[in-house]
Amino acid sequence: MRRAVTQPPLPMWRFKAVVGVLGILMTLLVWRVLSLQVLDFEHGREFLQGQGAMRSVRTAEIPAYRGVITDRRGEPLAVSTPVVSIWANPQLLKDSSRLEELAQALQMPLPTLKEKLAHYEGKQFMYLLRHLVPADARAILDKGIPGVAGEREYRRFYPAGEVAAQLIGFTNVDGQGIAGLELAYNERLQGIPGKKRYIKDLHGDMVRDIGVLQPPQSGKDMRLSIDLRLQFLQHRELQRAVTALGAESGTVVTLDAHTGEVLAMVNYPVYNPNGEKVGSPEGMRNRAITDVYEPGSTMKSLTMVAALESGRFTPETMIETSPGRIRVGPKVYPDPRNYGLISVTRVLQKSSQVGVTKIALDLGHEPIREVFHRFGIGQPPNSGFPGESAGDLPNRARWYATEKVSLAFGYGITATPLQLAHAYSVFANGGVQQPVSLLALDGELPAGKRVISTDTAAQLLAMLHAVTGDEGTARKARVPGYQVGGKTGTVHKVGPGGYEANKYVALFVGIAPIDNPRIVSVVVINDPKGALYGGGAVAAPVFSEITSATLRLLNVPPSDMATVRATAAAAPGGRT
Repeated sequence: MRRAVTQPPLPMWRFKAVVGVLGILMTLLVWRVLSLQVLDFEHGREFLQGQGAMRSVRTAEIPAYRGVITDRRGEPLAVSTPVVSIWANPQLLKDSSRLEELAQALQMPLPTLKEKLAHYEGKQFMYLLRHLVPADARAILDKGIPGVAGEREYRRFYPAGEVAAQLIGFTNVDGQGIAGLELAYNERLQGIPGKKRYIKDLHGDMVRDIGVLQPPQSGKDMRLSIDLRLQFLQHRELQRAVTALGAESGTVVTLDAHTGEVLAMVNYPVYNPNGEKVGSPEGMRNRAITDVYEPGSTMKSLTMVAALESGRFTPETMIETSPGRIRVGPKVYPDPRNYGLISVTRVLQKSSQVGVTKIALDLGHEPIREVFHRFGIGQPPNSGFPGESAGDLPNRARWYATEKVSLAFGYGITATPLQLAHAYSVFANGGVQQPVSLLALDGELPAGKRVISTDTAAQLLAMLHAVTGDEGTARKARVPGYQVGGKTGTVHKVGPGGYEANKYVALFVGIAPIDNPRIVSVVVINDPKGALYGGGAVAAPVFSEITSATLRLLNVPPSDMATVRATAAAAPGGRT
């Protein structure tokens, strides 16, 4: 047997050294863990957390709900609906074997999808489709294609469609107002987006919400002055008239006679704000506020104000208009026939060029221009609508004789339909002009300005009523059951070479009822085709139709019951 070999005992110092080294290593390890996870040294806890957050924690915007736009009765005109936008990480998609499947889900040709991916080469975010209804978006997201995700947004929808499109305007794909009242009140409507934090994975997909940093603040709602019922009926009548007359365009504006609120504002042609494509510039313009026209004979009413204020004329003052024409410088101003000796009221009733010319020569152009300016011609109406026009009221150092006279006819100046309605509201409101408002007014009205005396306003109302009488130029503006008044206007269009012989703008400005004014309406028919083109033949009938329906909707009692009975008896099957 072999004898067992025994190991010599380990020296104590070596044992202690090993234990000491292990203790030191353990201490260093614990210290390192503490320094990284607990203590805040350089490259410590906060540093590592920051580095981790930089690689995995992201901040996302929470879209804010855009404020609702309604009419004065609370009917919605612009609302925001929840939608989903599909986005992708191009870095994960470019080599994906499921591109064809994705293209089919997106209903997009595969080459188009590949071209979009190539355009975003080197980037980590791109939109594939914007503003899908949630059900359609879910059909795409449920396929689980890596690198494809969705985010919630809001899309603007306009329930009234084309009827109020030019007034309301629209937003872009990011929800920013870029036209109309959506642009004018964008800051008020858009609200403040919120913020949230989330953790993403290696592929950029959200793994977990950390929490909301700042909740979104919805935009403020806005109630407009317009009545959607009036907007619909006036849109219908204007479209019918423009189409029947083959006109280039048309506009109707209706103001509340006492508050200055715009009750309706329609134009034709129009566009669909809910369509995929933006409309044509012709259809998108709010002509009532942006387009200017020579107002023509509608300004003769304001010329009469200057005449009455001079003290040299009254509504009964007689003016000799024989032989039915008058020469001023090189130009002859004719009447349709020789009216002979007629009163100032009849001058306005027949829209006599000779009569107005004699008044203008007697007054001079300065008082007439001063009245025009006082009524707001040549000044912006301050409606708050983007791009509103101030028109033009010339103030020359030197005037030719014909310019002094044509000013009284409404030639050589320009105004928008809204400015005309605002000017005539002075007659309807006892001589006081209220500020124009596109927003519904609640409570106390803003202070108006007195433009003319109450007596002068009453005299003009009586004269305007005569214009719609049996001998007036606006017989077709009459409304069964109501007394109305107004003034026609017919002007030649201005082309590259000056006034065009066979192109006209027909206008009518009316007040109803004339015995207790509630509304002021302006009708403009731009370039009607055919034998009928005058304001009395073309624009006045549109006023009659819209005013009849408007007064009924506003519950305005008839002012002439005898006419109501006669109209009912004359109707098919009618009886008294």
